[in-house]
Amino acid sequence: MKSEHLIYLVSDTMPEIQLGAHTVRSHGVKVARTHMHDWLILLLLVVMDVVLNVIEPFHRFVGRDMMTDLSYPMKDNTIPFWAVPIIAILLPFVIIIVYYFIRRDVYDLHHAILGLLFSVLITGVITDAIKDAVGRPRPDFFWRCFPDGKGAYNNVTTDVMCTGIKSVIKEGHKSFPSGHTSWSFAGLGFLSWYLSGKIRAFDQRGHVAKLCIIFLPLLVAALVGISRVDDYWHHWQDVFTGGLIGLTVASFCYLQFFPPPYDIDGWGPHAYFQMLAESRNGTQPSNNTSCLNVRQSELQNVYIDSQHQNVTTRDTSPILEGTEGERRR
Repeated sequence: MKSEHLIYLVSDTMPEIQLGAHTVRSHGVKVARTHMHDWLILLLLVVMDVVLNVIEPFHRFVGRDMMTDLSYPMKDNTIPFWAVPIIAILLPFVIIIVYYFIRRDVYDLHHAILGLLFSVLITGVITDAIKDAVGRPRPDFFWRCFPDGKGAYNNVTTDVMCTGIKSVIKEGHKSFPSGHTSWSFAGLGFLSWYLSGKIRAFDQRGHVAKLCIIFLPLLVAALVGISRVDDYWHHWQDVFTGGLIGLTVASFCYLQFFPPPYDIDGWGPHAYFQMLAESRNGTQPSNNTSCLNVRQSELQNVYIDSQHQNVTTRDTSPILEGTEGERRR
């Protein structure tokens, strides 16, 4: 009787969790059209970030006495500007693509990419807007302002009278906060959230190795930030604030598309469970949030022991757990 009950449960739930049922080819266009306005907002964020990089930042007063902390030597970037998108966007993108080929779920693929792009672009706009508004000079500002090493100051205000290249001076007024750091924490912070959900890092089984995996991207982002201080392109406050901005935005963007990693359904996006609810109820796709009530917690995890060819189940539904408990009595 028990085996018949298990077989019924397996056959009842397996079609909904079948791998490869929702691919880019079968559902990609549908998912993208549903979020067309989100992609348009991404384009708007790109335009905003470009404008913020073109306009002139605020030129904060820099007096003769302030040059003591702004006379560090000019150095090349340990992490070049072109490497930041590779670290913050391309690396998480590759991991997301790999997971798609494992599970072939277009909902996860689309929302992970959308969340990642929102994370880095929102962070970029916030960072560059603050840079332009604050206009804090970089630690190597003296050599940007006076490449020949001969300082020139206003006789009345003692403000600097720079003789350097205009573009180099402009960049010298963009110290706070660190763009390298904020972008790295935005992209790699999102990746840490994503990995923690996929490997079920908070399943209460005490596997510390899972924490090492999700902390690794954060370590890489932290090293990027440290390099900015070592290269004398940023003060430590710039790096700390940039990391805080990036990680905060990454957290909001991830939770917008995915449940928290400690949730029983933390492995998949909200849209996937909404689709399951709509297909189970036999309704057309809609934006009704009540559809989210049917979650993966109502499904069950199926395990097949290939050696003994036995089928066992772990039911995550409280209702079915109560039924099983009464049956055992």
